[in-house]
Amino acid sequence: MKMYPLPRTGLSVSSVVLGLMRIATMSKAEIQHLVGAARDAGVNVFDHADIYGGERHLCEARFGEAVSLTAAEREQVVIQSKVGIRKGFFDFSKEHILRSVDESLAALRTDYLDLLLLHRPDTLVEPEEVAEAFETLHSAGKVRHFGVSNHTPGQIELLKSAVRQPLIANQVQLSLTHAPLIAAGVAANMAGLDQSVDRDNGLLDYSRLNNMMLQAWSPFQKGLFNGVFLGDRDAYAALNDVIDDLASAYGVTPTGIAVAWITRHPARIQVVVGTTKPGRVAEAAAGSAVPLTREEWYRLFIAAGHVLP
Repeated sequence: MKMYPLPRTGLSVSSVVLGLMRIATMSKAEIQHLVGAARDAGVNVFDHADIYGGERHLCEARFGEAVSLTAAEREQVVIQSKVGIRKGFFDFSKEHILRSVDESLAALRTDYLDLLLLHRPDTLVEPEEVAEAFETLHSAGKVRHFGVSNHTPGQIELLKSAVRQPLIANQVQLSLTHAPLIAAGVAANMAGLDQSVDRDNGLLDYSRLNNMMLQAWSPFQKGLFNGVFLGDRDAYAALNDVIDDLASAYGVTPTGIAVAWITRHPARIQVVVGTTKPGRVAEAAAGSAVPLTREEWYRLFIAAGHVLP
């Protein structure tokens, strides 16, 4: 497992994160097996959100019921959760942030979150309110570090105008086939080419310049929740041929190569794997340290349908 320093925290975090949005219907034993397999594979970061599970805090509660950690064991893992999505609207109000974090802590059966992310940008955000909430949570020891999810550089800078704590992470969608985060910069300033459209205001470069960890969600999705590209030979035959070839060469599975394409990037991007299958977590972990060459990385990039000018 490739490990990364989590910026400005002193923590060392796994390049693969176990996302727990699909555990609501799993048994206690199944959740324990999944988490145990992740830990055995070197995963030490566990990702939650207050909305996961179909009702508020359900997946957090299922995790809290199944996973009992001693004080020493708790210090060895990073538990993060997200806040801000409500039914029909987004809410970064101080009241909602504080209430939701308290509910998350109770559901998870922990005294603190290592990392709290603001889930989706609330265009009605008042940065001063967020700052007050973060200060209250940090002073009380309920949240140690803070970040965002799906935010642009401008939205992050707006928050930073009031928030005193460093914003150290941003969770965004990224996969081989859904890669505007990377692909736009590769083909910048090419009129008439959809790939060259900057959809995130230079977020990749901004994150590297500001020492901000990126976390990739849906790393195997073709696009926005419309299926996985792995094994899809109708839409991605060429890509799967290259993936299979590299998987054989490196002795990992296709899942491992899909992960390796992300973790090979020098931005040190974490990969959030939302599987409920213990074996899939191990495959992802094995792929995280695969040292793809530049030529191999770009070979995958082109096979995924991106333009290399």
